[in-house]
Amino acid sequence: MRTSQLLLRSGLTVATAALPIALAAPSVAVVPTGISVSTTGSSVTVTTRDCPTSANGVFGTASLLSTGQANFSQGRQVTLTGTSTTQSASWTNVTPGTYTVIVVCRDGTTAGTQSVIVTAATPTIRATASPSRGVMGGLGGATEEYGTLTLVGGGALVATGTVAAVWYLRRRAKPHRL
Repeated sequence: MRTSQLLLRSGLTVATAALPIALAAPSVAVVPTGISVSTTGSSVTVTTRDCPTSANGVFGTASLLSTGQANFSQGRQVTLTGTSTTQSASWTNVTPGTYTVIVVCRDGTTAGTQSVIVTAATPTIRATASPSRGVMGGLGGATEEYGTLTLVGGGALVATGTVAAVWYLRRRAKPHRL
């Protein structure tokens, strides 16, 4: 009976030790709907997958609104081009400041709205996406990639913990002498 308890505890210890390794494995991210905005220097680019239909290669219009502009028509408008799976638009020579990007598909639906900050030194993105077609799904930070050193360090910690647990359980299983 004591041997089966020891095996059960050892199995649970190994399973518990293996859990962080399984969680650190890369996972497939769910691509949310809406828009994605990025900045590089003084350029702003917006990408979406929500405008699949086009007329003469135009999938819709994107507008870059600066502070104080409230309507889509007040912003710098560019056409949304691309393919039926991915559409994009970009603005160049954007001065530093806070902007709102709005994308309207050719059929009149809004693909999304997102704020972005353009700085003079380094690009910064502040995402406040507001999906117009329901709740955005995703895995959060589960898509972060870890470096080799981090994975090796984590594996060493797990291995050390496993060896220590096995040693403790084996030592505890021996009969005590008085």
